[in-house]
This record gives sequence, C-alpha cells and structure tokens, in this order.
Amino acid sequence: MLATPSRIFLRTATGIGGKTALKAVVARGASIPAAPSAREHSSVARTPTKGSHRRPRNLHHLRPRQQRATVEVKRTKSALPLEEDPIRGGYDSSAIYAGPAACDRAGIAGLGVTGPTTIYKNQTFEELHRHEVANGEGEVASAEYGDTFAVDTGKFTGRSPGDKWLVKNVGSESDANVDWGNVNQATTPEVFDELYEKAVNYFNTKDKAYVFDGFCGANPKSRRKIRFVHEMAWQQHFVANMFIRADSPSELEGFEPDFTVINACSQVDEDWERHGLNSEVAVVFNVEKKTAVIFGTWYGGENKKGIFSLMNYWLPMQDPPQFPMHCSANVGKEGDSALFFGLSGTGKTTLSADPHRALIGDDEHGWDCDGIFNFEGGCYAKTINLSEKTEPDIYRAIRKDAMLENVALKDKDGMKNVPDYFDTTKTENGRVSYPIFHIDNYHEPQTAGHPKNIIFLSCDAFGVLPPIARLTPEQAMYHFISGYTAKVAGTERGITEPVATFSACFGAAFLTLHPTRYAELLKEKLEKHDAHAWIVNSGWSGGPYGVGERMSIKTTRSCVNAILDGDLDGPETKWETDPVFGWQLPASISDVDSKVLKPRNTWPDPKEYDEAEKKLAAMYVKNFEKYAGKGDVDYTQYGPKV
Repeated sequence: MLATPSRIFLRTATGIGGKTALKAVVARGASIPAAPSAREHSSVARTPTKGSHRRPRNLHHLRPRQQRATVEVKRTKSALPLEEDPIRGGYDSSAIYAGPAACDRAGIAGLGVTGPTTIYKNQTFEELHRHEVANGEGEVASAEYGDTFAVDTGKFTGRSPGDKWLVKNVGSESDANVDWGNVNQATTPEVFDELYEKAVNYFNTKDKAYVFDGFCGANPKSRRKIRFVHEMAWQQHFVANMFIRADSPSELEGFEPDFTVINACSQVDEDWERHGLNSEVAVVFNVEKKTAVIFGTWYGGENKKGIFSLMNYWLPMQDPPQFPMHCSANVGKEGDSALFFGLSGTGKTTLSADPHRALIGDDEHGWDCDGIFNFEGGCYAKTINLSEKTEPDIYRAIRKDAMLENVALKDKDGMKNVPDYFDTTKTENGRVSYPIFHIDNYHEPQTAGHPKNIIFLSCDAFGVLPPIARLTPEQAMYHFISGYTAKVAGTERGITEPVATFSACFGAAFLTLHPTRYAELLKEKLEKHDAHAWIVNSGWSGGPYGVGERMSIKTTRSCVNAILDGDLDGPETKWETDPVFGWQLPASISDVDSKVLKPRNTWPDPKEYDEAEKKLAAMYVKNFEKYAGKGDVDYTQYGPKV
C-alpha cells in the first residue's frame, strides 16, 4: 500500500472527518508533495465514498446566501470550505496502478502503451489539484469564490480547425457517409498509422501517464464510453470536468471504450508536409479504428469538440437515427424542456440560465427516443468581460475544481494571481471549465422529456430581424440549416461594419454528415412531438449597429418567457406575416413595446428598413444555394423572397 507519510496524510485528511485538516494545510500555503513514485507503492484501488458526484439540488441550507455574502467580502482564501461541500469528495472512482503491469491494468497496453510504470486513472478533483501544483503545470488563481487552477495553453488559445482530419478508409461506412470537404478533411490510413505509432512511442518514454474513463451522453441508451490518455494532470482535470464521470469503480467494471483519444500535445508532426497536412499540428480521428491522436496543440477544447464531432456521426447512424445538437437546454417545473440553438454572442448561455427553470446543459445535447439529454458533465464558458453582475452563475462557478484557461492573472489588493477577465492581451477566448454541479440551479438527471419549444437565437447587427417570430416546420428547417447571426465591429480584427455569419445547424465546424441529414432529423422530431420553432433576435433594433440600439436583455427575456410559458399558444394571439421572410410576428407580448415587435416600425425611415431587409434576405438566399437539391426535401422555397 502507501509508503510515504505525505500520501498517508492525504488519504487520512480526505477521509470522513478529516477534510478540515487538509483544508488547514492548504490554507497555510504548505508545499504540496509530489505524487508517489512506483517504488513507493505497487497499486492503490480506491473505495468509493458514499454518495454521488452530482450535487444536491439546493445547498443554501448549508451556506445561506446572506452568510455567504459576508464571507465573500472578508475572504482571503476559498469561500467554499471543503467540509461545507458534500459533493467534492462524492465522485471517487480513482485508482493508481504501479509497476511493470501498470499499463495493462489501466487498460492501455492494448494500444501499445506499455512504458509508463505509474498510471493515474480517474483521479479525484483533490488529487488532480495536488498533481497540477506538484508538476508545476500552471498557477493557482485567487478567484473570488475560491482558489482555482489556471493554465496557459501556449499559442493555441482556441481550436485549430484547419488541422483537424478524418481518416478516409475507402469502402468503409464512414467513407460513404461523412460530408468530406473543408470541415471534414480527409487523410490516409497510412498517415494515421505513422502518427499513432509516434504517439505511442512518445508515451512509452514516459514514467507516468494519466488515463480517464468516462461517458459522453447522460442517457445510458445513447451514451458512448470514452477513454483519454494524457501526459499532464490538468488535461485529465479538463475531461473530468467536461465529460460524465463514474460515480464509483463498479460503474467502470469491464469498461471497453467506444473511442480512445491519445493526446500527445507536447509533440509535433515534423513530417506534416510529407503527410499532406497543413501544419505540424495534427488532430486526427479514425472512426473505424475507434482512436484519435492529438499533436501540437494544448488547447483543452480539442478533447471536447473532437468527441462532439463523433457524436454528430454516431447518433444519426443509429437505428432508429437520433439527433445530436449544438445547443443549450433547460427544463421547467412541469417537465417542459426547451432547446436554445445559437452561435457565440447570441445569448445561448445567458437565456438558458433561467432562475425559474433548471439547466440541463449549455452546449451539447442529444434528442433520442426518450427525450433530450446532455452529452457533457460540465460547462466550458467564455470569460471575456465576465462579472458577477452580467453572468452570476458562471462567475460563481469559478472556484475549487473549476479550471481557467488563458485568463490573465494579476496581483490585486494584496492578493496574488487574481483573475482579470477584462484583460484580453493573451486572447479574447479565455475559458473556464467546471462540473455541472457548480451551477446551483442545475437539473440533476441531465435528461428530460421531448421539448415543446425550439428557439433559434440570432444577434442580428443589421437591425432587420424581429425580436421574436414563429416558424413553420419547413421554415425551421431552412433557418436551422442557415444558422445565421452577425459579427459586429470589435469582435474580430478588421471588422468595421456588420458581417453576416452563417454556420449550418448552428455548429458547422462539428458536423460530420451533410447538414440536411440533421435538418431532416429535426423536422421528424418537430412533427412527431408537436414542437414549435421560433426565431429570437437579441441583436439590434431601430437601425443597424452604430445607429440603432441593442435589444435589452429584459425584452429578449420577455420574448423567451412568452414562448416557454405558452402565452402565445392560444387563439387570442394575433399574428402578422412578414412579406419577405414569411415568418409570423405576434401583435403583442407582455412587458414588450408592441412597436419593437415589428422592426420596420422602429426605424426612423421605414424605406431604409425595407432596403436593409432585402439586402439581408439576399445574403440568406446566396448562402443557401449550396444546399439546393440536397437531402429528401429542397428547403430553398421556405426561405425569404427576394
């Protein structure tokens, strides 16, 4: 068993009644000992603690808001003492394998990885934190709600889509179904085999490795078992935050992964030109071999979005086909669920975080025969300009066990490494990952019944779209495939006026099949479950960006509430059809100026609005040309009339 006093202390301190002792050591700033070597022990298999990793729905009885506010003002360290958070130690399926057979016992010898003599598998959050600090993998940030580990991912602060590849196994199922092109770039089995061997050989030079076994998908009927092999503790921390964790070792008995990711991010592909790739960075997936390799990028999101792309392949290929979605979801007290599709900056995260509804998830979901379900076990939120006032749920979720990526840290008011979310010198894509139970109002089952409302969010900077519009099922397909929003000046370098952005299915970068495949699945779901589709515009009114004003969050929230509360379902609601886009506009909504509901009425010169509407409609039509004649139905006829 364990031979080092420090390791024995860790086990004792994290046991029942010992959490206060560990807290005291950390609070005093005591040095954290390195993890034990293979010579110090042979194997440790953890016994699960009683309870689940899922947080109880309401912990305010443990930490009243009034009391918490007082502590926050005076706090110098964590505002969430370990002994007051019953969930932190509840997730425990960790094991440490040491000795010559470590890789075999951890399940990675079959990959060819046999060199490491110590494997840290499914470590607890506390253990991962100790490893991160001991390995010098980043900094401990003094976030307002608790010390949070922070990492810098180097020059790659976002995904590298030009370096993502799928192996084209000629004659295979994936060869026949993948929508090959700029999103799904094809490489050869020979290139993959070389890179796979390179990754395995690299790990065989390491003394230790980190292995995570978890799940993608909260519904056991549709979930996939995923294994990650990493070289650093923070990477296991990331996937432990973002994927669904096992509650106990018994849940992982006989675990055979449906897919394995070998992440050799510190290595590069020096032979990229010979391999026909675009750079020394390589993120390569082989569907048939159920394996991927990652080289040259440290960005955590490559782990998350790579598997999401595979879910976008696997679920529609099931019998019967199921629907993967790039959206957020919440559920009301009566079990009424809703979906929010939208690109970055449209309000997807903000609007799905509703104090009167429980959050299912903020980014990736599936819709199968039972209803909707979260793919993930956590959230991955942007931190740019983050404040407690604007995004209280996200802000308060940044505490122990969350992890910051590429966020500026500064000394402030006598405290070191205080996050500065307004400093975007490093990147505008600063991120935080955290377990879903960091959100107080989350839906514990992470599943819900079939949704009755599907909302397509847009931030229209041209001032043309209405704040709310009802769609027919066919129009819903057209706008789902279009995936429209607009970028405004300041969001990207070189943008000085509004620019239309179309991303198929509100997530083109992650679609492995043709967009019309997903549209047909959505149409089938809408018709079968009598669901309604809506456009909600959180963008500009009264003119384009620079002239008009952005919709108030109150107006947008009132529109969403009217949808979710069923206020627009009755025969008393009066509708007006837009002559260009063909969607229906309600005559009135509670707490919304009726003038705003018809955007033409908000412009100083209605004729200028007419011209702007025709211009935007032409952009829609031009973008949709590539989908004409594709799929079972040509939805071109359900778009705007130019």
